[in-house]
Amino acid sequence: MSGRSRRVSKNAGRSGARTRTRARAGEGREPLRLVGRRPRAAEEASDHPARWTRPHVRTLAVASGKGGVGKSNLAANLAVALGARGARVLLLDADLAQANLDLLLGVHPRFDVQHVLAGDKSIEEILVEGPKNVTLVPAASGAPELAELDDYRLECLLRGLGNLETEADIILIDVASGVSRQVLSFCLAADEVMIVTTPEMPAFSDAYAMIKRLRHRGLTRAPRLVVNAAGSADEAEEVAHRLRLVARRFLKLELEPCGFVPFDPAVPRAVRMQEPVITAFPQAPASLAYRALAERLWSPPAGPDVTFQPLAEKLEA
Repeated sequence: MSGRSRRVSKNAGRSGARTRTRARAGEGREPLRLVGRRPRAAEEASDHPARWTRPHVRTLAVASGKGGVGKSNLAANLAVALGARGARVLLLDADLAQANLDLLLGVHPRFDVQHVLAGDKSIEEILVEGPKNVTLVPAASGAPELAELDDYRLECLLRGLGNLETEADIILIDVASGVSRQVLSFCLAADEVMIVTTPEMPAFSDAYAMIKRLRHRGLTRAPRLVVNAAGSADEAEEVAHRLRLVARRFLKLELEPCGFVPFDPAVPRAVRMQEPVITAFPQAPASLAYRALAERLWSPPAGPDVTFQPLAEKLEA
């Protein structure tokens, strides 16, 4: 036998020995099996946000192009006026980083939306009972990290409201001032948008800019319009008329005027008292205007309400 043949035979013998050794070592092992994917904890939890839906009740977002026009005051007093008419109102403070509805209503929440988004509390656990038929979903103050939520957390918050819809006839969303992405998302997720402005030109200009941004983002239903702190009915009518003209001409939207709230010294007095003006000074001109606005917006339903789409069927946040 040649040297080359002996080397081939020797190598073959070694390979066979290694194969037999591996076979003996594996005799006690179980055969490999395909294992199904382990369910994720999020999928196992029945209360995970993915299983929630957005609210099916009527939602109204209260917005303004700039700060200082009395938007939050209007939202708080409108909620109280609606509650006095028998509506069960869920009031969301959507100015998540600089909340103040708790101060305007005179309530003292222990927890807020920040605890919900952190996973420490459920949205049901942070609710605060306000004046008659008004329930507040409080937000944080001095929390800049909440000024711009990512889409996931914003969607979780919107869907969390759906868990509360059986206890509400209408949801009011007091959004932050301005035209940030978060503000626009809240407005576009609502059934209706109410724009608050004052007769001053900067407020007028910013209100139009707000409507324009919403229109470009896909808003189809024309917003409602309220002129706040007006010196007279004529002044409010002039402001509303001018804003309707420019919206009709350039945006092809027919704004719906909802009236006005007169300038009233009772409003800042009530703020200092940490009480809604509508309860602190029931006969003040502003209080009467808030009641008229509530009467225009809501009346006890005579039957099933089929006007508004479920939010789950509308655009994504």
